[in-house]
Amino acid sequence: MAAMQDKPRLGFLFGDATGIGPEIAAKVLAAGRYREHVRLVAIGDRRVLEQGARDAGVQLRWTGVTERDEIDWDAPEIPLVDLGNADPAQLGRGQISAESGRITGETLARAISMAQAGQLDAITFAPLNKAAMFAGGWRFPDEHKLFAHLLRHHGYFSEMNVLDGQWMSRVTSHVSLREALDLIDARAITDAVELVDRMMKRAGIVSPRIAVAALNPHAGENGLFGRDEIELIRPTVERIAAGGISCTGPYPADTVYIRAFAGEFDSVVAMYHDQGQIATKLRGFNRGVTVTAGLDVVFTTPAHGTAFDIVGQGVASPGALQSAVELASRLATVRVAA
Repeated sequence: MAAMQDKPRLGFLFGDATGIGPEIAAKVLAAGRYREHVRLVAIGDRRVLEQGARDAGVQLRWTGVTERDEIDWDAPEIPLVDLGNADPAQLGRGQISAESGRITGETLARAISMAQAGQLDAITFAPLNKAAMFAGGWRFPDEHKLFAHLLRHHGYFSEMNVLDGQWMSRVTSHVSLREALDLIDARAITDAVELVDRMMKRAGIVSPRIAVAALNPHAGENGLFGRDEIELIRPTVERIAAGGISCTGPYPADTVYIRAFAGEFDSVVAMYHDQGQIATKLRGFNRGVTVTAGLDVVFTTPAHGTAFDIVGQGVASPGALQSAVELASRLATVRVAA
């Protein structure tokens, strides 16, 4: 096990205060397994963490720190940057709140500023609500585009889902299906495959095996159901493979995930969002992790949402959030070593 001073520094956020985020954050903190992987500093409002601890039925000990304090990482207390920006009693529970969405975005922005200042190596956040953030003034279709905006990032980036060693990426993401069809071209497919290859190698997978999903049913059935596979996807995959990346396809989307989870591939690149999300969420809804790939800062979060229907019941599983911490550690450790 690495010495504490050699572990990456992780900013740990509680997510949307109206959802299950505070509860599962408290459970992860109480279990203490994060100490095996990272030097963790919690960022958010103390009152939100207190509510999460009550929901989780756990006792937590923390100490207040500022963004620029020298933190005693070996101390038993959790270091907490208390932003004092969210009173859960004023936000409601189990429902979309524009004010909570505004605060969620504000808290993420503070964590990003700490990372830009060299105070954090990665950020892991409990589930947020995209609609609440949008209503709260953060006018982005998802948090990933918010991150790119705050980081002034102009190149390609994408979200990926990681589950049971599988890295699930996609050519298009949070757009309508009609729009997604117009966005699928050779450049977009190439960007998606190259990025997931880089991310997997960074996570320690030496020779990733990447499958590319078809767009049409039965991979087009030799042109009977469309010629996208013949004229676009297969030639693009072959060009990428000729450049040294181990990728094959296109494979019918209704069977390629079965083959991947059986161990034949390390990654599937889907053509559009739900093509991959349905498969991975059925496989392990409470275990998957979402990674924002291609940015200067490492971001991880559970692949599930705010689960408004079970807020306050103490039954939310922290498994995906714990996995998000561990994956952030793997990705950030490579960055720190570099």
